Amino acid sequence: MLVLLPPSESKAVGGDGGPLDLGGLSLDGLRAAREVVLDELVALCEADEEKAREVLGLSEGLRGEVAKNAALRTAPTRPAGEIYTGVLYDALGLATLGAAAHRRAERTLLVFSGLWGAVRITDRIPSYRCSMGVKLPALGALGPYWRGPMADRLPEAAGDGLVLDLRSAAYAAAWQPKGELAGRTATVRVLHSRMVDGVEKRSVVSHFNKATKGRIVRDLLTAGADPAAPAQLVDVLRELGYVVEAEAPARAGKAWRLDVVVTEIH
Repeated sequence: MLVLLPPSESKAVGGDGGPLDLGGLSLDGLRAAREVVLDELVALCEADEEKAREVLGLSEGLRGEVAKNAALRTAPTRPAGEIYTGVLYDALGLATLGAAAHRRAERTLLVFSGLWGAVRITDRIPSYRCSMGVKLPALGALGPYWRGPMADRLPEAAGDGLVLDLRSAAYAAAWQPKGELAGRTATVRVLHSRMVDGVEKRSVVSHFNKATKGRIVRDLLTAGADPAAPAQLVDVLRELGYVVEAEAPARAGKAWRLDVVVTEIH
């Protein structure tokens, strides 16, 4: 099983590791593409703080993120699983997983990134600010930029197992499984169900969508579950107590869609 996650805007700072080593990151076939994005991002942030803030979509209060990006090549690093924070990662709670579950996380989790393309949670990276929606002056939008490099590397990473896609739309733009692999892919949407005047209303609640996805991943890792296909994943999630509505693809080359329905927001 391969689990695709979005990163988080919020990130831990500092670290006890040495400076970035692009050659030490997973998915080494992405190294050249990473180098290009890193060079442009660092150059932008070194040259013009105001332009960099505009390109990165940063408020005045986040001005310090520009200087942080400018120092990416010399900044201390830490494992990506410690860098990414926020709602999904708080619910996932990597630091509190048991040893066996954490080893499964190291094998199965892949975090997408506007800067790195995608990384494993063990990859040592510095704290940074560069979402997939950013349009760098020379490269343009990062989602389309990453499609070529990802198309060559992600199918290999997926192997012949299930792909559980929990990414947001911006990060899904960087890679979409095709052909037979798409049929082994399941996307998840979290819906909040509530009764209004005797009628069920459903909506997507951003915070709880992220938190529920984090809990789903944690529960799968803790249970040692390794479903080989979307239909098996549905059975596993139901056994774990989730209310799941599954929609198989209408034609070949499309992913399964799973709706996880929740009634409480927390």
